[in-house]
Amino acid sequence: MASASTKNQEIIVDGTSSVRTLVLNRPQQLNALSYQMISNLLEKFVSYEDDPSVKLVILKGQGRAFCSGGDLLSVAQIGTTEGRWDVCSKYFRVEYTLNYIMATNETPQVSILNGIIMGGGTGISIHGRFRIATEKTYFAMPETTRGIFPVVGASYFLSKLPGFFGEYIGLTGPRLDGAEMLACGLATHFVPSKALPSLEKELSKVDTLDPSVICAMIDWFAQKVPLMDNSAYHRLDVINRCFSRRTIEEILSALENEAEHGADAWLSKAIKSLNSASPISLKICLRSIREGRVQGLDKCLIREYRMSCHALLEKFSQDFYEGARAIMLDKDKSPKWKPSKLELVSEEMVDHYFSKVDKEGWRDLELSPRKNSIYNLAKTRL
Repeated sequence: MASASTKNQEIIVDGTSSVRTLVLNRPQQLNALSYQMISNLLEKFVSYEDDPSVKLVILKGQGRAFCSGGDLLSVAQIGTTEGRWDVCSKYFRVEYTLNYIMATNETPQVSILNGIIMGGGTGISIHGRFRIATEKTYFAMPETTRGIFPVVGASYFLSKLPGFFGEYIGLTGPRLDGAEMLACGLATHFVPSKALPSLEKELSKVDTLDPSVICAMIDWFAQKVPLMDNSAYHRLDVINRCFSRRTIEEILSALENEAEHGADAWLSKAIKSLNSASPISLKICLRSIREGRVQGLDKCLIREYRMSCHALLEKFSQDFYEGARAIMLDKDKSPKWKPSKLELVSEEMVDHYFSKVDKEGWRDLELSPRKNSIYNLAKTRL
């Protein structure tokens, strides 16, 4: 519980001289990331890397969520009521820079995912060295059903999952539990929530940058957990067969053909999700993940920044703002997508989101070369 002196702080800092614990502290908003939070996190991760006394950073959330994502409602409201797309783009610029710093940081990061983790919450955790799931973990990337697409480096880490499981996650937004996160590699460890206080106490003693020492500490508390019988991960063969297809239309047709031979629950949900999602978001998402398969994280983030800025400018679609209205503002959950059908989304429209923004004052995301050129994600079990 936050004390009276820290309850108004969006990030609480605690820890010893060698270990810093950062607690996301917006529990009423499920720790959705405000601009102040991502700016603060960026400042702290940069300073900790430059401080030789800091050997470990622990990141966790207050309440029942680790982090439900970026504060996209505030971004959308600024974009619609004030017309300040440039202010909104600054949010994404800082957020994606933070993701890159975390991914290349030489100070090990342990993210404790003991609750809801969605959208932007994946960007501040999956890129770190250690990612701990529990029986309370609830992971999802429902962006396409909200008129947007997975960003925060998701086209990089989703494309690195086994087979075409990343396309399945990014396009249909299924809920994964802690065991599924561990099985597919999104989590590096599974630790029962009741053991977290003891684990954190042990980690507070860390006085080395050696990740093998930190990993051994976590391994002591970690457990192997079986997947539930109805987990879609058991059907990776079917997922690969369907989501390896070239287009959204072909993926949907393949899923429907599979359903004719007996529809598992996950299969029906996937079809329903694709049919209800923003058509243009689906096509952008698929192309983004496919490009992520052959790009480094820096290139993925630069591309995703362009995609996000184009979504703000709404030349071909207002689905970003419509999704925010329907899901987060009016909450009628009945978005009116435009274009309304997959066949109305042209190749030209999709190409536009991957191009530089032709707007005065706009500039590409700039990510400087880092000492740690091997992404932390590539060093773990993903």
